[in-house]
Amino acid sequence: MTSPGPLRLTCRDVIGMLMDYLEAALSEDMVGAFDRHLATCPQCVAYIATYKKTREVTAKAGQVEMPDDMKRRLRDLLLTQLSRGGSD
Repeated sequence: MTSPGPLRLTCRDVIGMLMDYLEAALSEDMVGAFDRHLATCPQCVAYIATYKKTREVTAKAGQVEMPDDMKRRLRDLLLTQLSRGGSD
């Protein structure tokens, strides 16, 4: 009896497993199959690079410090709205 050979993934498989791959939640065999697919598929490599960059940019957007003047204005607005009972 011969072994079936290494697992082969489709692009759809790779995209479906992307989160598990990035979070290191795949088995060693699945990581190997994932990496073999990427070695021969520039479209998936480009997709993953774009996905990683998007995650990086959105993470940085959440780290922007609110200016003190804006904090003060927001606090004043909220206090005004609360003192009115939230109605206009």
